[in-house]
Amino acid sequence: MDSWRCLIGYSKPFQCLASNLLIGLDTLEKTQCLPLYYYDENGNKIDNITDWGLTQIQSHYQDKTITKINIFHYTYAVLHNPNYRKKYELNLKRDFPRLPLYDNFFQWVNWGQQLMELHLNYETITPLPLNRIDIPSVETFHETSLQNTPKPKLKADKTKGKIILDTVTTLDGIPSIAWEYKLGNRCALEWILDQYKEKKPRDKTIAEKFNTYRFADYKEQVIDLLTRVCTVSVETMKIIQEMENS
Repeated sequence: MDSWRCLIGYSKPFQCLASNLLIGLDTLEKTQCLPLYYYDENGNKIDNITDWGLTQIQSHYQDKTITKINIFHYTYAVLHNPNYRKKYELNLKRDFPRLPLYDNFFQWVNWGQQLMELHLNYETITPLPLNRIDIPSVETFHETSLQNTPKPKLKADKTKGKIILDTVTTLDGIPSIAWEYKLGNRCALEWILDQYKEKKPRDKTIAEKFNTYRFADYKEQVIDLLTRVCTVSVETMKIIQEMENS
């Protein structure tokens, strides 16, 4: 739990994501990492939220039960608040985020904790049951017979609530709200589709000798991941809507 980090990206629309792993500073493009703790040169573990900061928050809310992990969750919630992002849109593009102190502190703590659990556990969360359609046409039947693998598509149809994986398989029944959870300019589902597309390397040697990735080898894994990220997206947007209406 105490290894959680909050990642913040600036150049595109403001974005924030929690991670319990070491991350690259290009994870969200021009990322800043705000860890819950860090280590000094002697290997001593140091809380990134200072005792002074904790005292300030406790004093403001007149509540000595507030902890540093409460502040961490509170911060994660505030950084997802659409009203906060809209009000400080220009500031967030050029300045380090500053933390407003909202009423109902522990409501925001709860929202932040829920969001963090969703975003950290996206690989194990209960998948959203989507309708999988496998209907080979005459063309795909011929293609499959000759080439042994369907042609990958990895395209999203937001209007119809579908993801076309390849010439054989489509996922249907994706809730419209799932497309609204975005990291930067793209929704989380589109990030996955882009990451698993087959891309030919520009370098000829790499393309000829090392370009071994084939979507078909990971198809079932991608389907499983998409159903879980659908759950994450839907539940995230429900929480964000609660914030917006609070």
